Amino acid sequence: MDRRPVLTALAVAAALSVWSGAAQASDRLSDVNVSDVSLQVNTRGEALITYHTHAGALRHVLAWGAENAVPPSADVPQQAFQLDYAGGWRKYKRSISTSFHGTCRTYDGPPLVDPVAACDAPDGSFWAIQSWQRVLPLRGVEPFAPGQGAWELHLSHWTGPLATLEVSQQWTYGHSLHGLFGRLRYDDSPVYGFRTPSSTKGDRNARYFYIDTFNSAYGPGWRRDGAKVTHRGNGAFCYSFAPLAAAPAGYPSVPKVSGVGERSRVTVMGPGVTPDVQWEGDTLGAYDAAADKASTELFDQWIGDDPACAAER
Repeated sequence: MDRRPVLTALAVAAALSVWSGAAQASDRLSDVNVSDVSLQVNTRGEALITYHTHAGALRHVLAWGAENAVPPSADVPQQAFQLDYAGGWRKYKRSISTSFHGTCRTYDGPPLVDPVAACDAPDGSFWAIQSWQRVLPLRGVEPFAPGQGAWELHLSHWTGPLATLEVSQQWTYGHSLHGLFGRLRYDDSPVYGFRTPSSTKGDRNARYFYIDTFNSAYGPGWRRDGAKVTHRGNGAFCYSFAPLAAAPAGYPSVPKVSGVGERSRVTVMGPGVTPDVQWEGDTLGAYDAAADKASTELFDQWIGDDPACAAER
């Protein structure tokens, strides 16, 4: 598969600006780097999340009013929690942290990535909290600006299966480099937004594919290599581990090497208020024509003639 993706300056700048991408996602709590997290759920469809902030203060957050996700629409609002960071004062004009009657049962739902707490609610639905470092500099660069590397809390409430993250690997640049492509689907439909989120404009439907590499030229362990927003219409993405010639604006520097490592993983926030999902796999070995043909067929099936991936064909 002789695909030659071209990274224009504009495309790179857009990809590298996702430190705050999806910043208005409804399931992300505002506090980061918290500790002692607990989750309770009552018969009224409310959840109480308790934790200590980074500064040591005890906080109770009441959440309600959202479940699952709706199909992407420019006219229909996406599912979003109501969040009361005052432990009930916003909704009930009093604190309910000591009188909250939690009836959370042992979680028996689908496996979760990066779980902190999860439970079965009395109505048969599921609630969960996940935590991970969503906002990291790309190209293996260590955090260099405020907010980068923070451990976020993501709250979810759902019934039924999780979103499906499908990812395949490919050979690119005349078979000299490796890449990934895939798509995000929920309830048999693609997940996508209508604009690329930024620090000033959000889109509750849009989701980023956060792409990490393990034991690469960037160094040992997992490092963030790139991020791609779900494509409008098909919820797809395409990506190559191609080196950059120069550091993008705002970066101190970037390694001018391919970030391909021993393994790759892709993490995506679930649509609406559903859980985050992840794919992980070993890096491709030596070029294999049969595997390349199968990858091409899968690319055509998932992505087809998507103009955003024209350079990947």
